[in-house]
Amino acid sequence: MNIAAPGLPQVEDVNPATGDAFFQLSETDLSTLPDLMVRARQAQAQWAARSFAERARHITLMRRYIVDNAEHIAGVVSQSNGKTRVDALATEVLPCALACKWYAGNAGKVLKPRSRPSGSILFFNKRSRMEHVPLGVVGIISPWNYPLSIPFGEIVMALMAGNAVLLKVAAATPAVGKVIEDIVAAGDLPPGLFQHIVGSGSKVATGFFEHGINKLFFTGSVNAGKVLMAQAAETLTPVSLELGGNDPMIVLEDADLERATNGAAWAGYQNAGQSCGGVERIYVVASVYDDFVRLLASKTRALRHGPGHQRFDVDIGCLTTAGQLRTVQHHVEDALGKGAKIAAQSSGTEGGLFHPATLLTDVTDDMITLRDETFGPVLAVVRVADEEEAIRRANDSYLALTSSVWTRNNRRGRAIASRLESGVTTINDHLYTHGLSETPWGGWKQSGIGRTHGPEGLLEMTQPKVINWDLLPAKRNLWWYPFDETTWQGLLNALRFVFPRSAGEWLGSSLKLTPFLLKKMFTGWKTDQ
Repeated sequence: MNIAAPGLPQVEDVNPATGDAFFQLSETDLSTLPDLMVRARQAQAQWAARSFAERARHITLMRRYIVDNAEHIAGVVSQSNGKTRVDALATEVLPCALACKWYAGNAGKVLKPRSRPSGSILFFNKRSRMEHVPLGVVGIISPWNYPLSIPFGEIVMALMAGNAVLLKVAAATPAVGKVIEDIVAAGDLPPGLFQHIVGSGSKVATGFFEHGINKLFFTGSVNAGKVLMAQAAETLTPVSLELGGNDPMIVLEDADLERATNGAAWAGYQNAGQSCGGVERIYVVASVYDDFVRLLASKTRALRHGPGHQRFDVDIGCLTTAGQLRTVQHHVEDALGKGAKIAAQSSGTEGGLFHPATLLTDVTDDMITLRDETFGPVLAVVRVADEEEAIRRANDSYLALTSSVWTRNNRRGRAIASRLESGVTTINDHLYTHGLSETPWGGWKQSGIGRTHGPEGLLEMTQPKVINWDLLPAKRNLWWYPFDETTWQGLLNALRFVFPRSAGEWLGSSLKLTPFLLKKMFTGWKTDQ
């Protein structure tokens, strides 16, 4: 498909499984970015005036389009990213439809104005209300590993919160950007409220900051996130960063090993391992280590590779970029060079950017695959003595996105989960909470700052605002001018009334404070002029 415009640089989308170009479009002329921003701000002012129910009707139209065109959308994602159609439907299309429903139904509840109770009797005359004001124009720069579900969830959050959106999708998956355009167009939004920008991520980000984007949401590598955060600091533009993960899985001696190995295979090899919240490190208690490795090795060898946009009888597609394939190969070579062993690999990965699902054992902490994010279909299994060693080693990372605990005892699992350093910990499951619209997504340490999804994600799309007023008309507050010794004594009495050291002190201070307070509040300030 070719929707390129003459006179502008062209961008091709190449299927990484076959090497065939199947889509072409034109880059955005970034000199027009100021005009795009003006259009966005004009549309946003109208959009913010609409009720949550009105906004929800537009989001519901998008959901209907997704459901009606699910097969086509999954096919484009598969061709563009290299994942299988089944994977695209399960982890991209379905979560987008669920996101439309949840945010349309819950944004008004989360963001509605709320009264804030007074914190002290001293402010008996004051009332406060919390409001959540739209940010304005939100910029989204999204990755290629989940080219549909990651940006689309943020788009829906932004729109329901009353914002305009400028979207820049990954250069490796431009066809998915066109799919998102089509979905949003089905929502019949005001012109200019959503705009898709095609071009260099660094140039677009610079343009966003220069022309006053109100907040940037970025998903990508740790290094790229640090660069963007430094740029944002020059204009104090707020950012939300979802960066890398090197996520641990802890398998205890009482785990259901059939479920645990099924879960490890899916969460580690799914999307060819290109999930920042997928399993990478597995810490298995010694008493069940051999059985766990045996079962996981058999499942690893059974996995089937192939171009997932053409067939359903494949489990794993390919990596999305040649650079990522080289990274995965380097991590495996490093591990083998330092003494690791391949316990099992899948087969049938000829051609394209395929890499076999690889299970590594005898892995040590000096190997890159345990220290850094591999972002490929590689699982490293480590034998540990007990749960304490597992917890310590799981937390020994500069990344802290997600983690999981596998045990038949949910109480024990929850206790361990609360000790793990990560934004999300699941028990007897892994990775899937990105698809739960009601739960926040994000990590600690260098895995990022801020949250998307859930009530927390909606709040990230707004500015908190306090509106405060007097219940009764008053001339002056207790602490206003003019100052004199009476003011001093009045403030001391106020302090001792709120925090008395004895019943007598409370009674005495209250008797002295009341006439002073009434006089201060209801008489004016007499001056000689």
